[in-house]
Amino acid sequence: MAAILRLLRRNLVVIAGVLALGYLILPNLIVLVFSFNKPSGKYNYEWQRFSTDAWTDPCGAPGICDSLGLSLQIAGWATLGATVLGTMIAFALARYRFRARSTVNTLIFLPMAMPEVVMGASLGTLFLNMRIEFGFWTILIAHLMFCLSFVVVAVKARVMSMDPRLEEAARDLYAAPLQTFLRVTLPIAAPGIAAGALLSFALSFDDFIITNFNSGATVTFPMFVWGSAQRGTPVQVNVIGTAMFAAAVLCVLAGQLAGRSRRRS
Repeated sequence: MAAILRLLRRNLVVIAGVLALGYLILPNLIVLVFSFNKPSGKYNYEWQRFSTDAWTDPCGAPGICDSLGLSLQIAGWATLGATVLGTMIAFALARYRFRARSTVNTLIFLPMAMPEVVMGASLGTLFLNMRIEFGFWTILIAHLMFCLSFVVVAVKARVMSMDPRLEEAARDLYAAPLQTFLRVTLPIAAPGIAAGALLSFALSFDDFIITNFNSGATVTFPMFVWGSAQRGTPVQVNVIGTAMFAAAVLCVLAGQLAGRSRRRS
């Protein structure tokens, strides 16, 4: 008994980490299992029998692929816009000193600290006062607003950790400013930019609260899932959720392998 207690004491952090990781992964495993279920009714909450029908026909539920395509499109454009603008803002905040710098830092942090209900309602009120019709563009603008902050924070942290002597060495070797940026600065900042872009895509694709305030009659994939849950969630929702989880895991593994290959080289 004493040996077991000593073993638990020595590996307490590892055990707690494994339990927390298992708790996070368990819902995804349940989604995976129920993606092979064939319910007898309209609710996919109890296991009935094994079937691959949902995997062979992921668009079988009416409107599910349309909402998925819309969410992917909005997330892609929001990620692109937030990454470009956020990277430029991060470099400006990290490299330059100007009068409103502290104010800009505060404004950048506000969307991250503000509750999504408040931000969604505020943007909805703004669009109503400006008489802008709710739809694709209002969702895209709203997603750009909150994705921008996460990109700025990720890229700014990376830029501030850079050694300025590397750029000075490039200039000493007669590199032009554009060459220095493309061959020295950008490759070093690339991990932060990639992290901000991936985080923006995940947040935009997954958002429901802000989208619900600014979508009008437009239905994104999270809104489709919320609406279908009241009428009976189709099995295809589990299929798409499993596919998105697998894609995220593959992206992480690819990043890890790329980092290992760079360290070895």
